[in-house]
Amino acid sequence: MLPADLEQALAPKLGARLVGVEPFEGMAGRVRFRREAALDLFRTVREDLGFTHLSMVGGIDWVDHREVFYVVWSDEANQYLVLSTDLPADDAHVESASGVWPSANWHERETWEMVDVTFDHHPDLRHLLVPDGYVFHPLLRSFKLHEPEELEVKSRHV
Repeated sequence: MLPADLEQALAPKLGARLVGVEPFEGMAGRVRFRREAALDLFRTVREDLGFTHLSMVGGIDWVDHREVFYVVWSDEANQYLVLSTDLPADDAHVESASGVWPSANWHERETWEMVDVTFDHHPDLRHLLVPDGYVFHPLLRSFKLHEPEELEVKSRHV
């Protein structure tokens, strides 16, 4: 599937909520969308375009905004497709993809935990990697260690 074909298939359903479709090396392309289009895009990509497997969800902290991306796979097309949206840093939330692709569950939990993106209507948004009650998001650029820890080096004489 070519980026032009993707745009032609998605534009009628998403309208102005489709930011654009770009070439992406080694993949079907990269679909950029407004967060309001998330569920419509996820359903269209799965049901109409055949991208039935979600491989990954991730997030990037660009300081002034967060980017959330989804990597989906189509057996029929034998290709990956990247879906991405930008979110304001002070209002970083988007609809959960877990109702469309159940595999999104853990990926979204990890993204929430590491870069503080909330997935609306997620069935179980709780800590996955860090202890319960941990209030920091370690992959935010604003995350700083409280104090440098000294490494004690012990040597053993044989």
